Amino acid sequence: MHHFQLAALPAAPFAALFELSDDALAHHGAQRCIAAESTGYPCRISLEDATQGDELLLLPFEHQPAASPYRASGPIFVRRGALQRVLPADQVPPYLSTRLLSVRAYDRADMIIEASVRDGTEIADEIRRLFGHPAVAYIHLHFAKRGCFACRVDRAEPQQS
Repeated sequence: MHHFQLAALPAAPFAALFELSDDALAHHGAQRCIAAESTGYPCRISLEDATQGDELLLLPFEHQPAASPYRASGPIFVRRGALQRVLPADQVPPYLSTRLLSVRAYDRADMIIEASVRDGTEIADEIRRLFGHPAVAYIHLHFAKRGCFACRVDRAEPQQS
């Protein structure tokens, strides 16, 4: 069986942005918002949906910085005060399991070598299937409806108990 680890974004690169004025945020292409409900505002730092009333930033993020034709950026939400979540190997949180996901498998040259769309309840099996291909170096998950980057997935060693 192929094991995997979801990788949340670190909080530090975003922390100072919360202190900027709305005008200054606009110069970064970012917007401040308050979660109107407890779904629909997925934080890429905590890998969970923000709770109604939470302050977030919606901003562009270069999720694929590689020097390849697949270099890409797109909008993400980050929540004020969120801590970078470290999940155990093979765990898929509701942040992903409750959504339709686009799955993009990359090789060591940062080229997409396979892609699919799966219901979040099937994502663990799809990740394991893709990591069954020795050429797959890592995987990106995106929210299929809006196309936004959700998180990176890396190969992992099984948890020892």
